[in-house]
Amino acid sequence: MQWLFDHDGRRYLDLVGGVVTVSVGHCHPKVTAALHEQIDTLWHTTNVYRHPKIYDYVEKLVSKFSGDLKVVYLVNSGSEANDLAMILAKAYTGNSDIISLQRSYHGYSSTIMGLNATQSYRMPIPVPSGMHHAMVPDPFRGIWGGCRDSISQVPNSCNCPGDCITSDKYVHQLSELLDNSVPSGRLAAFFAESIQGVNGVVQFPKGYIKKAYELIKKHGGLYVADEVQTGFGRTGDSFWGFQNHGVQPDIVTLAKGIGNGFPLAAVVTTKEIAAAHNKSYFNTFGGNPMAATVGKAVLEVIEEEELQQNCKETGKYFLEQLMELQKIHPVIGDVRGKGLMIGLDLVEPGTKQALNMADSSVIQEMVKDLGVLLAYGGKLYNVVTIKPPMCINKNDVDYAISVLDQVFDFYKKNK
Repeated sequence: MQWLFDHDGRRYLDLVGGVVTVSVGHCHPKVTAALHEQIDTLWHTTNVYRHPKIYDYVEKLVSKFSGDLKVVYLVNSGSEANDLAMILAKAYTGNSDIISLQRSYHGYSSTIMGLNATQSYRMPIPVPSGMHHAMVPDPFRGIWGGCRDSISQVPNSCNCPGDCITSDKYVHQLSELLDNSVPSGRLAAFFAESIQGVNGVVQFPKGYIKKAYELIKKHGGLYVADEVQTGFGRTGDSFWGFQNHGVQPDIVTLAKGIGNGFPLAAVVTTKEIAAAHNKSYFNTFGGNPMAATVGKAVLEVIEEEELQQNCKETGKYFLEQLMELQKIHPVIGDVRGKGLMIGLDLVEPGTKQALNMADSSVIQEMVKDLGVLLAYGGKLYNVVTIKPPMCINKNDVDYAISVLDQVFDFYKKNK
């Protein structure tokens, strides 16, 4: 479930979740049993020959979406999903230019590399033309700051009752990009994570995505919601992260937690958009009987164990405890997140300067030695990213907080 064991049998609380991939728990008994039963029945055919598992799964998956999002392509990874989403957007609009946000990460392929705006994932090789990157609206490090959809705000930030006043400024930057760098009315798509994951759990100022969506539509583009990290109830209030922004995407990409660690991903879109893909699409392993069986079991566990509600309640409790730590440990510059998708921005005390990598690494190792596994994100790898299996409880949170408190206290005294 939420625990991992090393070769000596020592137990660790896993707050990494295989990088937001183990959604319902390591070796969850229901998911494991379903996979074993399927392995003993049928591993693989190809989708040329129909099998019932793929239909059972897709019907259950699309029931989680509203509106016209009823067509599903099953693939094997987030990279494949976002690559296919780009093809669909270009085919439907007849346009080639695509916009993503700075410091975004959408996968790794020769095409997707152009969508990424993170140097860590950009090789010095040509990428497709027509890729543009808009300013990331970051309430902590962005030039206009802002307030976000979280119980935790940047110290001394605005506290707007509705849309954040800074959202218009960031959207204006997006408008400038569209007006100056994209052929008029020729945008194919705007890709955005509902909360930036690899960039260190960056939430946008309230209202940004909705206003960006409206602007993109005026320029002829589709909105692609990358739900690879934020989907399946992780943010607590909604099953999908985009629902927190009050928008309906044209295309949604899914991966990671969709299969609890089993290779599975998906693209969900409308019949109208799918019809524009007028050539054959074939994916050897996409939607194989094992993957479809696991995917269906994961959805059932999320429902039966009320994991979305657990994300909401336990995530709120986790954020509250981290906010208390922030008051006494100046190395914590920002606490942010929603549900069980949380970021802890570590800084040089008294500044917004990212904590140096050497000290960040020492903190990570000390926390690990005390029995808790953490990961880092952000441009400078100084943001502790907490994205555990969605089954963790308040006792686990208390344990993690006590460990973090010990380590930060040691750091403060020995810095």
